[in-house]
Amino acid sequence: MLILLVSFVVLLPLIHAASSAGADGQFVYQGFAWANLSLDGLAVVMPNGLLALTNATNQAKAHAFHPAPLHFLYKSAAATTTARSFSTCFIFAIVSRYDGLSDHGLAFVVTPTTNFSRATAGQYLGLLNATNGTASDRILAVELDTIINPEFRDINGNHVGIDLNSLKSEQAQTAGYYDDAAGGAWRELKLNSRKPMQVWVDYDGKARQLSVTLSPVKMPKPRRPLLSMNVDLSTLMVDSMYIGFSSATGVVPTRHYVLGWSFSMDGPAPLLDFSKLPVLPRVGPKPRSKVLDVMLPLSTALLIAAVLAVAFLVLRRRRRYAEVREDWEDEFGPHRFSYKDLFHATDGFKDTNLLGVGGFGRVYKGVLRASNLEIAVKRVSHDSRQGVREFVAKVVSIGRLRHRNLVQLLGYCRRKDELLLVYDYMKNGSLDKYLHDRRMPTLPWHERYQIIKGVAASLLYLHEDWEHVVIHRDIKPSNVLLDGEMNCRLGDFGLARLHDHGIDPQTTHVVGTMGYLAPELVRTGKATSLTDVFAFGVFILEVVCGQRPVGRDDNNNQVALVDWVIEHHNNGSILDVVDLRLEGEYQIDEVTLVLKLGLMCAHPFSNVRPSIRSVMQCLDYGQLVPDPLSPGFMSYSMMALMDNEGFDSYIMSSNQSSMTILSEGR
Repeated sequence: MLILLVSFVVLLPLIHAASSAGADGQFVYQGFAWANLSLDGLAVVMPNGLLALTNATNQAKAHAFHPAPLHFLYKSAAATTTARSFSTCFIFAIVSRYDGLSDHGLAFVVTPTTNFSRATAGQYLGLLNATNGTASDRILAVELDTIINPEFRDINGNHVGIDLNSLKSEQAQTAGYYDDAAGGAWRELKLNSRKPMQVWVDYDGKARQLSVTLSPVKMPKPRRPLLSMNVDLSTLMVDSMYIGFSSATGVVPTRHYVLGWSFSMDGPAPLLDFSKLPVLPRVGPKPRSKVLDVMLPLSTALLIAAVLAVAFLVLRRRRRYAEVREDWEDEFGPHRFSYKDLFHATDGFKDTNLLGVGGFGRVYKGVLRASNLEIAVKRVSHDSRQGVREFVAKVVSIGRLRHRNLVQLLGYCRRKDELLLVYDYMKNGSLDKYLHDRRMPTLPWHERYQIIKGVAASLLYLHEDWEHVVIHRDIKPSNVLLDGEMNCRLGDFGLARLHDHGIDPQTTHVVGTMGYLAPELVRTGKATSLTDVFAFGVFILEVVCGQRPVGRDDNNNQVALVDWVIEHHNNGSILDVVDLRLEGEYQIDEVTLVLKLGLMCAHPFSNVRPSIRSVMQCLDYGQLVPDPLSPGFMSYSMMALMDNEGFDSYIMSSNQSSMTILSEGR
């Protein structure tokens, strides 16, 4: 009997933590050890009651919901429907492996379903995907986001937003609170500071007002909310709705935790007892043992010998892993990798890990020991310090690009006379080998079409949707990489140039790959978004035809791919240029549209070429493409007759079918 009584006393706090969870419309979770949450994805309740939504797994999602739906609508005697008032409070923490750098955030969600099988990870937070986000989705979310996503018009990389049926926030504000103790002064909070924070979400059904308040833990709720907006939730909700949390991971190892949660319908959410909440896992190394301090007086002689031995080993290791570091690099923070980590990841840059050799250096496959993340490391020779700072600044800027069709540039390292660039690893390598290596399997038409659309989407992001204009300057199949599911990613930004929107790019020397250079680029040296469009047009024709930009005919004469396609177009035999390996297995209307689009993009006159946004509209909605043979279009051979230094003569001076001036594939 005594044993049973003691056991009851020990378990009483845990039982109390979930005691009100079963009441309709109100519950309190002081930790989740005894909570019957509905979990999926990465979400798990740890032994101490901490709800861990995510772990270090890349590109995955997680959900945790209160097990039973709640009634959010009230029908009056007059048959009018109104949304009920509700209030919730929860404590969360975002813990990243790197200081100041984290992955995507998490969201409090009100939704009619717990099935998010069609949702996407990454910036979609496991809630929506690229094709949905309409009123039919009926999702209310309060996002706590730590990455800026231009496609959602995020205000910054540390914000709180109110989302209705979309991840484009109706209202958003930098994370922080108004400090009542300091007269309502504004205090900013870093969502990824690894520290617990408290959030209140309150809806007044009569006033139809939704407010969100944020503060550090153990602080009374600020009187002034962070966000407040008028919205009639009765138009958004059905009667039975689920409440809970959603989160997703990208590429930076980050963990999202919820320590406690309370909710109430038609009244304020119950207060959380901080003394009963679980403790976050330790971040960083464990406390040093005091055994060494006790042993020091007794082992002085042995310690001196050990110090000498360690000093010898340290000097040896420093020479092996020596890096070049300068004070100005501190501003670039976590984008810098240690040479030691990259050395071990690639097994000392062994030839067995060699992925390829390009104009700028050699590329190796590697696996980071700490995160088990597969990477590709490019060793770039650099024999001069001139321009290193500008180059590193560009690398860090490009590392902030976030798009599903771009290879993620994770960071860099400097050692002696070389730079090492770290990318995401693409399992299936470059598109070039699938088009031109007859030993590789034939790419079916639907995959080629999706690759063309994917590269076009990445260029639209680079040219128009990011905070700067990025001119890639080397678009070709060897720089288009394929992941494990044959999704395309545009990579190799070694030649890229950045400038602000509305600013004319400066003239520079000609760089790029023979066969993809626009005529005006050869003459003026000025790279623009339209020179990228030209290279993309040649890329389209190469993907459809399975031929390189410059080839040889039966008489061993060099022939430009664009001229060859134009000739067949004139003869009414445009389908004869399609890659024979497809064996007629393709959509004729899609192939015809893409070939015409490729010819328009590769037009010799830049003012006739379509913008990349127009290209996307044609690919997405099948809009008609102007006739490539309309007035003003001419082949490159015709241009050569008009200008002895034209593009065609420039091609014919090459003795290779695809020669790089300053770059090769990644």
